[in-house]
Amino acid sequence: MDIPSLALVRQIAVQPTITDLAATVRDQWLHSRTVQRMKSGDRIAVGCGSRGIAGYDIIAKATVDALLEVGVKPFIVAAMGSHGGATPEGQRELLASYRITEADLGVPVKTEMDSRQIGVNSWGEPVWWDANALEADGVVTISRIKPHTDYRGNYESGITKMMVIGLGKREGASQHHRWGYKGLRDMLPETAKVILRETKFLGGLGILENAHEKTSHLQVVDRDELLDVEPGLLQRAFGLMGRIPFDEIDVLLIGEIGKNYSGAGIDPNVVGRLLIEAAPELETNKPRVTRMVALDLSPESHGNGTGVGIADLTTDRLLASIVPGPFRMNNLTACFLWRSKLPIGFPTDRETIDAALDTCWNPVAKTLKFLAIPNTLEVAEMWCSEPLVEIARQNPDLEVVGDYHAMPFDSTGNVKQEELFPHSVRGRRGHA
Repeated sequence: MDIPSLALVRQIAVQPTITDLAATVRDQWLHSRTVQRMKSGDRIAVGCGSRGIAGYDIIAKATVDALLEVGVKPFIVAAMGSHGGATPEGQRELLASYRITEADLGVPVKTEMDSRQIGVNSWGEPVWWDANALEADGVVTISRIKPHTDYRGNYESGITKMMVIGLGKREGASQHHRWGYKGLRDMLPETAKVILRETKFLGGLGILENAHEKTSHLQVVDRDELLDVEPGLLQRAFGLMGRIPFDEIDVLLIGEIGKNYSGAGIDPNVVGRLLIEAAPELETNKPRVTRMVALDLSPESHGNGTGVGIADLTTDRLLASIVPGPFRMNNLTACFLWRSKLPIGFPTDRETIDAALDTCWNPVAKTLKFLAIPNTLEVAEMWCSEPLVEIARQNPDLEVVGDYHAMPFDSTGNVKQEELFPHSVRGRRGHA
């Protein structure tokens, strides 16, 4: 079957967006109860993780500047569990990729992996916490709040999880993940109670992003209200997140996967595939994708190909870009292994797509539902085959832009992704 012609479909629903990040961050910190807990001269650890947050460098710098303004001495501490290969060098490199460095922020950046046991939770499990954070006079975090890729609960990706697993370092991350999704959904809040009781954690800046990968809401959540307030912010994030607006897709083409797009590499909340051992796929999961293709691993992932197994088919190029050390460390710590089984690879993008078309269970070209997206974070613009375009025309939140075009390939048989998605992370990277 030939690759179908595609038309650009754009999601046009209006969503709230913060235009002045630095000013809003400053205002949130300076008018928070959390800052009122600090005394002049206090050493305040600011936990930063490994996620690709929109305007991360601006938010981090504004946080540091606001803390300096009240007379404390902030420093950055890596709060990303076992990411970066669970090494100080790897975590420092990840932070540097987001311009979170001593040179950029003007304060020390500490990435040592030392942790200490501070207690035992209600499950009888030890509670671990970052040694640098324990030595500080107070600890805050910069945390994006969003649906988690592995489970549904009151506390998913956000302040509580960063406090428990991010600052728990490798030991804390491994301890919770070895229980599978129950360790995240059920044990995580029990560990959080111990940390709130035994440490100088003061609060966190919660960040919500909209479907266009723009900051939609910023809120400093104080330690005393954390467990009550964060679930409401999570529900708000559910309503904002980008989604694929179609129920059924024969072939889904993903230009890049990677940790900067989702902790799972490919966001299960977007593609409708949980793929978790011993857990059934939910009937309510949408879209239902028959054949999924992933073409590249983002350079921001530093070789960590976590989640590649959510796709059915890929390229030899992507498989070759996976670095075994970080890849194995992250997945063996996370204990979600199905998602990172290696799919079948092909020498070129065209051959990979051809294999998807041949195996998608729909040999009728005129009814083929083919969708191409740059990654699972940026889904505001999509290239769609005719059956999906006709569905889009009936949706007031979608706009069909221009005519149909053939998918652009270079002379080696690979998709010109920068041409297809000029406004994506990859498109901006190529332009720079």
